[in-house]
Amino acid sequence: MSGSNFEIREVSWREAEQHLRFIRTQVFIIEQNVPENLEWDGLDREAVHFLALTPDGTVVGTVRLLMNGHIGRMAVVKSWRNKGAGRALLAAVLDMASNKGMHSVILNAQATAIGFYEKAGFQSVGEEFMDAGIPHY
Repeated sequence: MSGSNFEIREVSWREAEQHLRFIRTQVFIIEQNVPENLEWDGLDREAVHFLALTPDGTVVGTVRLLMNGHIGRMAVVKSWRNKGAGRALLAAVLDMASNKGMHSVILNAQATAIGFYEKAGFQSVGEEFMDAGIPHY
């Protein structure tokens, strides 16, 4: 899948661990102060991952899909936010879920990202809760 300024590529943890760790370290561990032991939850090897790359191959975003239908670890570096990378990553992961026969998917959205997910058709369910010190729904 391609956008005007980036490409979305499906990858495995084994082939792209360095890139996946880089993006998530920048966004979650450094920018949002998520403790490393919470970020690296041991589920990455079994997940399907997607990367967003610029035309020159710079990695700017990622998302993963677990086989139980849980979408997570959506991260776009600050300089590439609001340019379509997140929407393209979400579209790719939703297409993958559909192709795998998943009739529904779930995600834990940071409170600041609720509008982004609602525009993609997600509905907030339940009360706000804290995850890694960050409000989520």
